[in-house]
Amino acid sequence: MRLLIDVGNTALKAAHYDGDNISPCDLSALPWQQVTEVVYACVGKSEQLGTLLAQAATLNIPCYEAVVSKQLKNLHCAYEHYQNLGIDRWLAIIAAYMLWPKQDCVIVDTGTATTIDVLDAGGQHRGGWIIPGIDLMTRSLTQNTQRVFDDEATQFSNELGINTPNGLKNGALVATIGAVEQAKLHLSNKNPHLIFAGGYGKLLQAQFPTAVFAPQLVMHGLNYWRELCEK
Repeated sequence: MRLLIDVGNTALKAAHYDGDNISPCDLSALPWQQVTEVVYACVGKSEQLGTLLAQAATLNIPCYEAVVSKQLKNLHCAYEHYQNLGIDRWLAIIAAYMLWPKQDCVIVDTGTATTIDVLDAGGQHRGGWIIPGIDLMTRSLTQNTQRVFDDEATQFSNELGINTPNGLKNGALVATIGAVEQAKLHLSNKNPHLIFAGGYGKLLQAQFPTAVFAPQLVMHGLNYWRELCEK
């Protein structure tokens, strides 16, 4: 069993791959006796990761840290200085490349930041954007302006706002939708495959009729990264 660990900006997530499926793990009850290797990626810092890796070391379980490369098989990174691309973005791109082969894709991962990446059918990453996440957009306005306020009862919608809270929340949503629409214009196929992941992935996926929500996208990328590096 392969243990997959993703250290994000705000949380550590883990899953296991049993040869067929990827499933979330309970970190307090990991089946170490079944783990054959650990594959991990770090965006943020985590003492918990250090503890897990130390446990693996005591059991002589090999550990592999995913890194960005200029090329992985027939997948090519757009960044000239590829080391500057966030590993979470690279893993999401790898997952899209493997799960939806030979398709133009726009990959959107929503966390503290929302990242948008464009991948063409030939495996060329065209580049992408990093924009404030939806919560960060709303919070920055409520904290830095005197008359903009929010409330917990207001839901996100792509409708025009008719009061301050839904003007704020709807504005954050449609700003993100607009960025996705702009990303589509950078592909010759103006109806590419849209893939959403992260905390607001399901909300955004619902705004596009043919889009998919892939909650384990980065975990799939971790798993494919390891498999592609082995070949």
